[in-house]
Amino acid sequence: MTSLPPRAGRRCHHSVNPLHSTLYFSPDLSEQLAGVGIDDASAAYFAARGAAMGAVGPGTIAATFYNFNPGLIARHVPAVWETASPRTVLDARLRAADATLRRLLGEETVTSDAMAEAARLALRAAEACTRHARPLYAAHADLPVPEQPHLAFWHAATLLREHRGDGHLAVLLTAGLDPLEALVSHTATGKGMAPRWILATRGWQRTDWDAAVERLRGRGLLDADGGLTDAGTQLRQDVETDTDRLDLAPYEHLGAEGVERLTGLARGFLATAAAAGAFPSGLS
Repeated sequence: MTSLPPRAGRRCHHSVNPLHSTLYFSPDLSEQLAGVGIDDASAAYFAARGAAMGAVGPGTIAATFYNFNPGLIARHVPAVWETASPRTVLDARLRAADATLRRLLGEETVTSDAMAEAARLALRAAEACTRHARPLYAAHADLPVPEQPHLAFWHAATLLREHRGDGHLAVLLTAGLDPLEALVSHTATGKGMAPRWILATRGWQRTDWDAAVERLRGRGLLDADGGLTDAGTQLRQDVETDTDRLDLAPYEHLGAEGVERLTGLARGFLATAAAAGAFPSGLS
C-alpha cells in the first residue's frame, strides 16, 4: 500500500461526499418521492437514506442517523413504509440522483471520460470498506452498482460517505458526545450547520439546544460565549483524527496517486454543482 499524505483521505471525503449530499437538497428527490406518496420532507429524508436497511423501525433510524430527535423519527417511521416500500423508495432515489446530477453537472460532464474515471476510482476505494459495526454502509454495500458511470459514481460516493459516517458515530460515542452535543460542538468549530438549520430539520427545540450548550460548558468544552475552549477544540480535533483512522482503509487501498486524482475530479464536479445552486444559502 502507498503511504498517504496527512489528511489526504479526509480531503478526498470532503470533496466526494457533497456530491452524494446534493440529493437531499434537490427538488428532484422531493418530486420523485412525492410521486410515490411521500410528501413530507422529514419522512422523505428518513426513507431515502434508510431504505437500504429495509422496513426498519424508528429505533434503527435513531441509532444509525444519531443526531435526530427520536420523537421526530417516530412520527414518520415505520409509517412511511406503509406508503412506499423500501424498494420503491430506492428506485425513486436513483431516479432523483440521475435527474439531479444531470441538472447540476450537465450532460457533457455526466457522460464524460472524467466521470467514468471518477466512478472507477471511487468504486476501487470502496472495495476496502468494511461491514462490521457499520450498518448504514453495510446495507448500501448490498445494493447493485448502477451501470451508468454518473450513477455508479454517486453509488460509490454513498458507500464512502456511510462508511466514514458509521465510524464517526463510534468516535462520537467514545468521546461522550450525545446527539445534540455533537451538533453544538461541531457548529462551534465554524464548520457545522447553522443552528437554525439544525433546529428546523433535526426535530430539536431551542431549549434542547441550550441545555446541550450548558452540558458542554459544564465539561469545560464551551466558553461563556458558546465558543470552543482549548479543551473543546482539542476534543473536536481528536474526533476528526480518530474518524480519519477508522476511515483510512479505502484511501490506502486506492493509493496516493488515485486519491489525489479522485479528489481533483470530485472538486471539479462539486464546483460545477455548487455554481448551479446545489446547496441552499445560509446552510452553515
